Amino acid sequence: MSQRFYIPLQWMISAAITLSLLVLSLALVTLSYQSTRETLLSATVSAAESASELLDGQIDQLIEPVASIVAQLQYDPLVSAVRFEERLKRVPALAQVLASNDVISAVYVGYPDGDFLLLRPINNERARRLLEAPDDARYLLQSVERRNGETLGRWAWYDENVRLKSIVIRPDYTFDPRNRPWFIDAEANNGRILTNPYVFYTTGEIGISLASQSATGAILAVDASVEDLSMQVDTLSPVPGTQLALVSEGNKVIGYQHIEQMVLPDINDSLRLALLSELDLPALNEVANSTQPAGTLFPVTMGDEPGFGLWSPLSTFANENLRVLMAVPEASLLADAKALLRKQVGLSLLLVIAFLPIGWWLGSRIGKPLHELADQVEAIGRFEFDAEIQGVHSNIREVHDLGLHTERMAGMITNFSRISQTLNRSTDLDNMISEVLHELASAVGATDAVVYLSNTEQTRLIRAGHVGPTRVPVTLTLGEDPVAAVTETLAREDQRLTTTKLVNRSNHPIGVLAINRPEQTIISDVEFERFMERMAGSVAIAIETRRLFKEQKALFDGIIRLLADAIDTKSPYTGGHCDRVPQVASILLNKVEAQTEGPFADFSLTAEERYEFTIAAWLHDCGKITTPEYIVDKATKLETLYNRLHEIRMRFEVLHRDAEIDYLADLNKGGDPELLVQKRDRQQAQLQHDFAFIARLNLGSEARVSDDDIERMNRIGDQTWWRHFSDRIGISFDEAERLAREPEPPLPCLELLLANKREHREPWGRNQPPVEPHHPNNRWGFDMLLPEYSANQGERYNLSIRRGTLNDEERFKINNHIVETYRMLTTLPWPRHLARVPDIAANHHERMDGTGYPRKLDGNAMSVSERIMAIADVFEALTAADRPYKPAKTLSESLSIMVSMALNGHCDRDLLKVFIETSAYRTYAVGFLKPEQLDDVDETTLVRQLETG
Repeated sequence: MSQRFYIPLQWMISAAITLSLLVLSLALVTLSYQSTRETLLSATVSAAESASELLDGQIDQLIEPVASIVAQLQYDPLVSAVRFEERLKRVPALAQVLASNDVISAVYVGYPDGDFLLLRPINNERARRLLEAPDDARYLLQSVERRNGETLGRWAWYDENVRLKSIVIRPDYTFDPRNRPWFIDAEANNGRILTNPYVFYTTGEIGISLASQSATGAILAVDASVEDLSMQVDTLSPVPGTQLALVSEGNKVIGYQHIEQMVLPDINDSLRLALLSELDLPALNEVANSTQPAGTLFPVTMGDEPGFGLWSPLSTFANENLRVLMAVPEASLLADAKALLRKQVGLSLLLVIAFLPIGWWLGSRIGKPLHELADQVEAIGRFEFDAEIQGVHSNIREVHDLGLHTERMAGMITNFSRISQTLNRSTDLDNMISEVLHELASAVGATDAVVYLSNTEQTRLIRAGHVGPTRVPVTLTLGEDPVAAVTETLAREDQRLTTTKLVNRSNHPIGVLAINRPEQTIISDVEFERFMERMAGSVAIAIETRRLFKEQKALFDGIIRLLADAIDTKSPYTGGHCDRVPQVASILLNKVEAQTEGPFADFSLTAEERYEFTIAAWLHDCGKITTPEYIVDKATKLETLYNRLHEIRMRFEVLHRDAEIDYLADLNKGGDPELLVQKRDRQQAQLQHDFAFIARLNLGSEARVSDDDIERMNRIGDQTWWRHFSDRIGISFDEAERLAREPEPPLPCLELLLANKREHREPWGRNQPPVEPHHPNNRWGFDMLLPEYSANQGERYNLSIRRGTLNDEERFKINNHIVETYRMLTTLPWPRHLARVPDIAANHHERMDGTGYPRKLDGNAMSVSERIMAIADVFEALTAADRPYKPAKTLSESLSIMVSMALNGHCDRDLLKVFIETSAYRTYAVGFLKPEQLDDVDETTLVRQLETG
């Protein structure tokens, strides 16, 4: 009979009391935590509303004083001054305006005749450096005068007392205010205008321009900096780790705590404000794109951690609706609530313990900590490194120390696990270094940790990452011993500094890892240095790997652009096409991604998909490298490697001479001189007329050649001339092989003036491209009509071309470039994230109705990216000014043609509608088209045609 186990009553009572207290404590703690959490969330919403009100007030304080200054300057004598000397007299008044308001960056006047005068203060080292100002200069006066068709640009420097120091003639300074938007808008509105925030070209500051037209027609304007908004944004964070940004419509960033990230390079070496999507702020992008109403807190993801997001509107500013976007990390926001929760849980446990019998209390004080330690060690043994490991509290010293060491060991294992994960997964070098330093400092209890990397020239050490409260230099001079340079700079009397050299696979130093620890530590310097050497090796290899990856990507991009440039350079008539099409495509892609309604409301590309699109845009015509240059550049119908009209002209010369010879021969035979002269002159005059007609016919045009012209050309070509020399000597092997198909006629032989000879027609032979659907080697799905011959240089055949200069064979070779593009790109081993490059690059000649080439795909078979490429290619071709066979078309002409093409099933109507409605075409045109092409476009009519056609 088995012995039963009896539980003592003391244990049962203690267990019941303990369980009751635990349940009650859990309920109270839960309610308290939820209440505190709701209070903190509500306070965050209030903080966002207060930030909006504060920024609204600052915007009003910015605009109103500047507007008052512009109103006062309308009556200043400067607006009617004509001569440079007269305008100089008003410089003190302008300087007083600048001194009266710190936010004013420049005050200037644009005159109706194109003259321009601007005064700006030089009040910071950035402006002084950009303007190359003298040391004693406090103001810069920029002047442009236009007299008698000549432009005189002058810069005048003034000291702090507005005394003229020097005047410099600047021939390269030809600024014309009449072409600037602030001048045009102010002149058109006949009143005060306020621009949207933008980047000032000269100083790189972010600001606005306020302009107004005076009674004399001159436009007065003031530039005002709004960078204070970014400084204000930086002070509004309710908790550490908060992300704040002030954005306009289209998510253009006009206020952000890191001002230097807001300004990005643009085309033509200019600067522009960054879009929110261009900053590494995925949480704020999620807030910006959210459909949640203003002032509503909703969950977002901040890196790998949860957080909360909300947005709040500001008053209308420069016709743009501003919003304050805020993303708050949950850990920081609820830190106080969780701390209170832990405190209450601790108090509850103490309360439970206080009600237990002394025996139970003594037993639990000995057994419970050991049991907890066993559980924690067991969790570590199960590789549960993310499990929460806390120190065990006990009055027994050995148990307490064991708990502390277990806690420290678990924390270090967790830290090193995260370091390993970061080294293996992180692709961004800066983020990787920061995360590794954070975990490393946490693992070893460091007060500061920093990584310096040597620059390319091996002359300086650049700070790549830093964790800790101590301010460390951004750069250090790299001497013979980089470790010594870092040690000398970072050493502290109350800290233990350990520095280790970072060495790559080739054993070349690439930087230094330095860690400062408290003076009181249980780890000896020797042990820690050995650990640091091992850790530095892993970090150095990871850094080198990221650098190699970045350099290989840059090399890959460079090779692609080199190929595109080579194709553009190949022909002077299509030069720039491979460079301009990606510009159009990128502009349209940005506009499509910005759509919030319609068929593209949900369309967006990841960073990898956008890179894939960019690569495809640059490679969209790579097959043109196989297209013969004489076909691409063919300017006349008879042109091959040269214009064969010269041969035909020589035949006319022979007939002209023959008429002269016949005249002399008949004259010697006793013919009537007067009749013979008339006959000769009549023949020679007819030859002149006939050749002039052939020469005109040789010029291709968009007008269709009539049947009557072709018939007349054939009548002229039926004239004959005698050839006395062999056409089979002194020629190439290929040409001799073509002529050998027919026997050589005896000399002299009669030749037609214009001929279509057998040797003019070149058969395909082994070079037949696999473009027909039934071709056995066609594994790409091409579906194109193949001409009978590879080339046809027949003179009558080419002169009979109805429109343009290309015959069917040459047209096929032009179109065949897209076949070669697809074939070339599909042979490359593209990685998974670039697998669609061949399709995006090679489908821009397909049509929505499925009648395009090379594969006759319809709109359903093409992605949005592929259809964007088709529109970009057509628009660039229509507006290009470097084609030999057509003049450049204006914007209105080009868009009208594209609308007709869309209605006929050529390109995507919806995408073309976005292209027109968002004025994406004009964004491109301002940078790439000639001024005479930039005419007005009736967007409303064009969009209506697309919607109703």
